[in-house]
Amino acid sequence: MSNDLIYKFIKPEKSLADFVYGYSLLQNLSTFKEGIIIPNGKIDLLFCKTTDNAFQIVLMGLETKPKQMPEHKFSSFFAISFNPLALEYILHQTIAEFVDSGKELPDNFWDFCIDDLNDFEKFCEKASKKISELLPEKIDERKKKLFEVIFAAHGEISVKDLSEQIFWNERQINRYFNKQLGISLKYYCKILRFQASLHHIKDGNLFPQLNFTDQSHFIKEIKKLSGVSPKELFKNQNDRFLQFLVYHTL
Repeated sequence: MSNDLIYKFIKPEKSLADFVYGYSLLQNLSTFKEGIIIPNGKIDLLFCKTTDNAFQIVLMGLETKPKQMPEHKFSSFFAISFNPLALEYILHQTIAEFVDSGKELPDNFWDFCIDDLNDFEKFCEKASKKISELLPEKIDERKKKLFEVIFAAHGEISVKDLSEQIFWNERQINRYFNKQLGISLKYYCKILRFQASLHHIKDGNLFPQLNFTDQSHFIKEIKKLSGVSPKELFKNQNDRFLQFLVYHTL
């Protein structure tokens, strides 16, 4: 059996798209020694198998800066990547208290068990069914529109413009972000713009393609969120940036 890192990604069905970004699989993780985790603006629920065949479920907070992948005992995991709207309406909790970290959940959360990690497609079906059962009858249309607008703009929108578009005042928007995510809307938008820049960098475009003030500002922002310059990110020495490697498969 190959020791190469195995990655798969499946988009959710349309009815779940406001809440779920996608489902992913990572196997042979213990062979990936020098990985760097970079912010992506998603909330990951990880279903992990350890090298000694134990089962663990972890809800991750938002990453706001690059960090070295910890030396852990996980050999593989399946993940549900949620959009922020899911915190209030599907998961019914905030992640403000564990920014740049995570929270272990009961190992029978949503009736999952280690055997569910044997078949990725069946895992996705089970997760989709559970999330569909939890879909709310009604959601605040302002919040739905809020994320539609900032995702469509790749974060390139001011709080003022956003407030005017969705008819929700700036103070309430910022309070909502800090309460649910533990970061400001402005910083969350920086993460979205950073993510939108990745495929340009992967294609060798090392100058800003999005709305950065100038080249210096572009380099500073990329370095703040990845830990390296756009040039170093493009080289991706030792395949350290996993999200960067798989970006074009999403």
